This record gives sequence, C-alpha cells and structure tokens, in this order.
Amino acid sequence: MDVQLLDALSKGTVLGLAAGFSPGPLTVLVISETLRHGLRAGMKVSLAPILTDLPIIALAVLLLDRLSSHPAAFGVIALLGGGFLLHLGLNSLRPPAVTIQAEQPAPRSLLRGITANFLNPNPYVFWIGVGTPILLTAFDQSWTHAAAFAAAFFFFIVGSKLLLAHLVDGSRAFLSSGAYRWILRTLGFLLVVYALMFFRDGLSRIGF
Repeated sequence: MDVQLLDALSKGTVLGLAAGFSPGPLTVLVISETLRHGLRAGMKVSLAPILTDLPIIALAVLLLDRLSSHPAAFGVIALLGGGFLLHLGLNSLRPPAVTIQAEQPAPRSLLRGITANFLNPNPYVFWIGVGTPILLTAFDQSWTHAAAFAAAFFFFIVGSKLLLAHLVDGSRAFLSSGAYRWILRTLGFLLVVYALMFFRDGLSRIGF
C-alpha cells in the first residue's frame, strides 16, 4: 500500500470538501443562483473553481519556485497556511448562517461564479499557503501523487457544490439542518488537525 499516495488523496478529499461546503462567496452564489434561477444555474457556478484555480496555481508555483532556495521562507509560508487552515477550521466549528440577498440579477451564472472566485482572496491564500506546498511535496514523490491530490481536491470541491445545489433545489431547509452543521463541524475538526501539522512543519523549517 502506498501510504504517501493515500495521504495525498486524503488531503485533497478533506480540503476539497471543506472548500466546497463551507460558507463563502462562491458557496453563497451557488445557493442563490439555484434558488433564483434553478438547479442548472447553481451547477454552472459550481464549475467555477476548475476555470479559476488553474491560473492561480500557476502563479503560486512561480512564486514558490523563486523561494525554493530559502527554506525559512517556506517555513513562514507553512505557518501562514496553518493560520489560514485554523481560521477556516474554527469558522466551520461555529458555522455562520447562510444569508441570501433578495435582488434578481440576470442569470449569467457561470460568469458570475468565475468573477466571484477571482475576486475572492481565499483561493489565492489557499493555493499559496496550503494547496501548492502540498502539491509540490506530492510531486517530489511522483507526478501520480501530485495528480492524485489535485484530482481529489477538484473532484470534491466541485462535487460538494453540485451536491449542495441539488440539496438546496430540493429543500431550502437543508441550510439550517443539523446534517449540514454536522458536516461543517466534522470538516472543521479535520482542518484544525491539518493546521497543527502545518504549524509543526513551519516551525521545523525555520529552526524551532
């Protein structure tokens, strides 16, 4: 059994699910477009990460490549990534209510999803501080490990948002249900665990 491959898959799965279900600009847009314009509109918004995250990953790789000769810099990035994961995890442990505004915009759902994700700072912080370091570490093992992490992440972030659109289309009550909050709290606990791992790695890289 390839433990490192399973590790890459598990990290991609947890991080993808957390990003997919957690309240945020894109999640709110998935819900609002589904409620206003139907399931198809919500599903279009769900595809936005595939189109927006790839150029963000490319920028993150270029940035981290320039810092490759400075181990302490990677330590600082790991600490920042751990702080970001801890922030997301604690927010998921105390999930806020999802609110939907009342306006009725034109149903350009995919374009709205792409714009919302590009203007949201979270994908940039995630890929620079969390996603790309994991991706590069997996790539040190093999391209298969890196592909496994990326495939799991995108499958579950898009898949969870598609599922959320289906659930919201079937019943608005799902957003306030115990099941949704249980999902968020479970993912929040796992994010806190990953945050502690990033803190440990960051401290070791800067010499503590």
